Amino acid sequence: MPAPETLTRFIALVEQNAHVEAIEAFYTQDASMQENTSAPRVGRDALVAHESRVMERARTVRSKCVGPVFTNGDFVVIRWLFRFEFQDGTVREMEELAYQEWRGERICKEQFFYDPAQFAPQSPVASR
Repeated sequence: MPAPETLTRFIALVEQNAHVEAIEAFYTQDASMQENTSAPRVGRDALVAHESRVMERARTVRSKCVGPVFTNGDFVVIRWLFRFEFQDGTVREMEELAYQEWRGERICKEQFFYDPAQFAPQSPVASR
């Protein structure tokens, strides 16, 4: 079960848009991430590689946790809002729920729930 201070540090790192660094610091070596019902990506190295590719495509990223954060023992649910402006000028805004299982102070399993229609690129002028 993560300590409240650990969750605070994790959320702060993501809100600083240090997504790759958050994976490196807060996920187990054998961690998995799953997008909705897709097959999970497994292994911290694979998670870092995937996130690095996403972040390389972005010119700017804005990440915001919308509280409250729900915890129940080893399980945590976080509501996130993201805004990506990509190198080609397109903008993508999305809202998701991250359902996490923690092993001590690290995430061992995470599944994201979101509406895939949010991936439709928007023009640069469209924003919240």
